Amino acid sequence: MRRSLSRLSGSLLLASAVHNVAAIRTIGATSLSTCMDDSKFSASLFNVTFSPDTPGIGLNTDGGIVTIAINGDSTISGNVIFTLEVIAYGYTVISKVVDPCKVDGFGGMCPMSQGPVELTSSTGIDKASADQIPAIAYQVPDIDGKARIMVNRTTGTREMIACVVAPLSNGKTVDSHGVGWATAIIAGMGLIASAVTSGLGHSNTAAHVAANALSLFGYFQAQAMIGMTAVELPPVVASWTQNFDWSMGIIKVDFMQDILHWYIQATGGTPSNLFGVLSEVSVQVMKRSLDVVQTQGSRAAMYGFDAPRLVSRSLETRSNSQVLSGPTQTVIKVSGIHRVAFKGEVEATNFFMTGLAFFIAFLALVALGVMIFKGMCEGAAKMGWIKGSKFLDFRNGWLTVLKGIMYRLVLIGFPQMAILCLWEFTQRDSNGAITLAVFFLFSMVAILGWASFKVIRIAQRSVSLHKNPAYILYSDPASLNRWGFLYVQFRATAYYFVVPVLLHTLVKALFIALGQNHGTTQAVALVLIEFAYLIIIGFMRPFMDKRTNIFNIAICSINFINVVFLLVFTNVFKGPVSTSTFLVLTTELIVIRGSLLVLWVSFSSS
Repeated sequence: MRRSLSRLSGSLLLASAVHNVAAIRTIGATSLSTCMDDSKFSASLFNVTFSPDTPGIGLNTDGGIVTIAINGDSTISGNVIFTLEVIAYGYTVISKVVDPCKVDGFGGMCPMSQGPVELTSSTGIDKASADQIPAIAYQVPDIDGKARIMVNRTTGTREMIACVVAPLSNGKTVDSHGVGWATAIIAGMGLIASAVTSGLGHSNTAAHVAANALSLFGYFQAQAMIGMTAVELPPVVASWTQNFDWSMGIIKVDFMQDILHWYIQATGGTPSNLFGVLSEVSVQVMKRSLDVVQTQGSRAAMYGFDAPRLVSRSLETRSNSQVLSGPTQTVIKVSGIHRVAFKGEVEATNFFMTGLAFFIAFLALVALGVMIFKGMCEGAAKMGWIKGSKFLDFRNGWLTVLKGIMYRLVLIGFPQMAILCLWEFTQRDSNGAITLAVFFLFSMVAILGWASFKVIRIAQRSVSLHKNPAYILYSDPASLNRWGFLYVQFRATAYYFVVPVLLHTLVKALFIALGQNHGTTQAVALVLIEFAYLIIIGFMRPFMDKRTNIFNIAICSINFINVVFLLVFTNVFKGPVSTSTFLVLTTELIVIRGSLLVLWVSFSSS
């Protein structure tokens, strides 16, 4: 059964992450940004696709065709030449000079004149140029590539008068709803199995399943936290971490977003509307190898973003008249939590409220489910459908059990709410949102702090009376049902270890939420935090048995490897292009295969 579940989980994730591999090979770009000051060309529509498998009929080429559709504005006049560069993982794989006066389909650009530019054309690529693109570029999901076009005059000094850059995509991504659903179902199955097993009286088995389920859920949250850092991640890493945002409560539901939009406005805030104006602005998702893009015009403030942080600082002094007098293009750069919000299709001003709403809804649904189950058990016992001893402990002390479950859910949701509440302090979306952030952060810290204090006091009393901390902790049903969520996963002599766990979570949340302007600082801090935590776990081995210790050490090791890569992505080591390329490519394999390994160990050890 375990092996079947393991194979099923791995198959679900793998199939979801690499779907559409057999599709026709294409590489294209659908957005365009300028890459120099005072660029004399911008585009409102930019759609360029290259397909090596499409024959260039009538184009005298055997390397495939490039299909171009551009609507733009130009202040360029006279004859020009274009230099096209295709860059993948830091390597320039294609560099081609195009003279529009000598290529069919570019007649409208020979010579160029000021005003609107409309171009719909197909041009062939010779096989030698097409073969320069490695085959892996068509298959690797979330390819890290870009196309850069530089426009130079053909007369005089041949100065560059325009530069535009477009991120490339091959249509494949590891950001899949299937992966999110698969991981959510696996984590949910572990928690449900623990509850049912406990109700049937198998407390030891229930404790093992609960410990593994809790550790697995924490691993999913750690993956999501990587995506929330301000480090400019490779596209494949950003997309993969996006699959775990459900563990932080970031789930888009249309009607809920409308309600939260109203709430922010009703409580004194100004809700952002970025997704309502995507036809007017271009959103630049900051990634590891992309050059800094400078644009003309800045309207970021109206979309709920901090303009100095997300739009080039050199543009802040431009007036509206200057913006409208020439070619304009509004580009909003998103990174860190803003990047997660945009990729999750959640407005930035709704981000905190989205996570909070799902946390509250989860608490309410679980409480309702416990009460319904209590009623069903009582009804089944009266009808004689189950033996009177079945779920007897639960039926007699269900309120105490419910309190213990609520405490456990608060522990599970603490990483999520710590980051979201601390981040809300920096954003101040509305008075109502700030009030909720203060209430939930401090109430959760107080609840978990009080619970930890109670466990330590009970253990100390047990030691003083019975020379053993486990005596009262495990023999008293009231203490076990109410406070057991904090210590059952640890061995009896390590009952206090929940305190380091909570401190580890809180310190990580502080750096992630409050360090959104300092990606390098975040990366360095996370490396030190995860390394220290790995050493502590490996040295103390505080969990209940050997299997559970191995499982948690494996998770800590993968988390440490992830943050080491995060530090590399900050480019603090100034490594050569070849090294960066190797690390970007191998990150996908390590993260994805490491995740599958953790899932397999989870089911094998339960």
